[in-house]
Amino acid sequence: MNKIETVTVELDNPTENRSYPIHIGQGLLTQGDLLAPHFPAGRAAIVTNTTVAPLYLQVLQTTLADRGIESFAIILPDGEQYKNQENLQQIFTALLEHRCERKTPLIALGGGVVGDLTGFAAAIYLRGVPFIQIPTTLLAQVDSSVGGKTGINHPLGKNMIGAFYQPRLVLADSDTLDTLADRELRAGLAEVIKYGLIHDLAFFDWLTQHIQALLAREKPALRHAIRRSCEIKAEIVSLDERESGMRALLNLGHTFGHAIENAMGYGVWLHGEAVAAGTMMAADLSCRLQRISSQEVERIRHLYRQAGLPLGGPRMTTQRYLELMQLDKKVESGNIRFILLDQIGRSALVDNVPTTALVESLVACGADS
Repeated sequence: MNKIETVTVELDNPTENRSYPIHIGQGLLTQGDLLAPHFPAGRAAIVTNTTVAPLYLQVLQTTLADRGIESFAIILPDGEQYKNQENLQQIFTALLEHRCERKTPLIALGGGVVGDLTGFAAAIYLRGVPFIQIPTTLLAQVDSSVGGKTGINHPLGKNMIGAFYQPRLVLADSDTLDTLADRELRAGLAEVIKYGLIHDLAFFDWLTQHIQALLAREKPALRHAIRRSCEIKAEIVSLDERESGMRALLNLGHTFGHAIENAMGYGVWLHGEAVAAGTMMAADLSCRLQRISSQEVERIRHLYRQAGLPLGGPRMTTQRYLELMQLDKKVESGNIRFILLDQIGRSALVDNVPTTALVESLVACGADS
């Protein structure tokens, strides 16, 4: 049997233990012993999409059935543009039609969109039902499935409607990455690189040395990248579950990136692609504010280039960028706050960024002046 590695998200408090494991390994979809303890009522609702269902739904349902767990599937369309109120209601309708109760867990089988939608549905259906994440994309395995951020998009802003709601379990089966499109794999690497940038210089160095192995989907390299990314995120979430402080560091590049996704239309740019472009904007801005050197910016640019990710944003005016960035969740009293780098491996939340420097960075990274 392939080795299973486990990272724990520690969320203990004096009245309740909400800590949960992230299991990482190959063939985990068939490991019913990891799932069975979470289904006391012997029922489950599986939320997935039209891309993932033909690949992995039957495997999961067979694993559950072998443990005496009845399940039904809710199959949604695939794409960021479908992370909306309409598909949230589709989940609720199916849960009500199947008379799901408070002990009926919801399983998210898919990427970040499925995970965010399912988690938000679990948070508010019957005021909270159990929730299990089975992420099938690299981005979801290293980022969106961990930490309890759930929600939907609004036409005026990404992820603006949601809740903090932690899963009971994350099952990251690296075998599901075998069927992942190359573009999706690269998008996931954008978030992996982010962890090295904000928190771990040694991991960034490792990524620089092993980026080709990751692109080739070599299992040992993928397993290490997933585990280290989850370790970093688990550490930060354990210290700041609801983003009152240091958890904001996980949003490096996202203020710019969400603006790109919104402007282009959800799904036109993948989330990781927008984050890569946004991170280059944040790195350029950090350099202009004399927080990091131009040599460090070039190191970051080189790694993103090797990963086949965008190095700048789409052509739109700086005014449009600024308008869309005002919708960022970190905005406080009308002031856009940014995650910037103090060096590779260390980051900070920064207020009062000079508009001149911000505009210069936007133009340098592709915007029209």
